[in-house]
Amino acid sequence: MFDSVSSLALQSALDGLAARQRAIADNIANVNTPGYTAKRVLFEDSLRAAVSAGSGTVRPAEARSLEPTQLNGNNVNLDTETVSNIDTVLRYQFAAQAVGGEAAALRAAMRSTS
Repeated sequence: MFDSVSSLALQSALDGLAARQRAIADNIANVNTPGYTAKRVLFEDSLRAAVSAGSGTVRPAEARSLEPTQLNGNNVNLDTETVSNIDTVLRYQFAAQAVGGEAAALRAAMRSTS
């Protein structure tokens, strides 16, 4: 059950969302660092393609933001990071609940066969 496409996709989503949370934290920590460019973590399109192909396993990719920079060369936008963080936390909670639901279903199935 935990090797199913949906289980693997949920694990890939959790990994990608955790990587995104780390990138957001780095961006916020460097909001005033001259020359720092914001990180972006991408995995949704790759995950969608992997699920369509029957796999569900992907690794998140990190890219640099192409947003315009300030005079000091920094392009971190605190408003963007805050909204992205809220979105990421909600998505992570949803995926974690789905994983928990799969585990509960497996436990119930194991109890019913005893």
